[in-house]
Amino acid sequence: MPDTMDSRSHASMQHLLPARHRQDGTWRFTVPPVEGSVPWVRHAVRDLLRRRRVPLGDELMFAVELVLSELVTNGVRHAALLTPRVGVEVTLQDGRLRLGVEDGHPYRPRALEASPDRHEIGGRGLLLVKAVALEAGGDCGVTPTAAGGKVVWVTLPLR
Repeated sequence: MPDTMDSRSHASMQHLLPARHRQDGTWRFTVPPVEGSVPWVRHAVRDLLRRRRVPLGDELMFAVELVLSELVTNGVRHAALLTPRVGVEVTLQDGRLRLGVEDGHPYRPRALEASPDRHEIGGRGLLLVKAVALEAGGDCGVTPTAAGGKVVWVTLPLR
């Protein structure tokens, strides 16, 4: 299912790094904007984090899978017409995990910036993402891309 996977784990340097930094690296891949990509990404990232022996308890792993499900689903549902491939990036650095999902749609979701009106039905998934990130001591946001799309990202501290 992935188009490309770019590992920048600095594997050749791992023997030189202190043990706490041996997990550091960035992994990128793309998937088609179809519903089947959502569980594929969730399982692929879970397996990657397990292989890297990232210290995630069950609760934080559940949070990671929930965040990925919501972000990739948004890319599939709302940006598929303008997005030939949904990009996923996983970065481990300095005791933090950063998850980013890129699509080609120019719309910047406002749900990450404010609480929605009670009567609004949109943005609930991103509000859940925000709540999960903040509760874990992390952060989230949206960054525009040079191509006119966006990356919705979440950072979570590793305990």
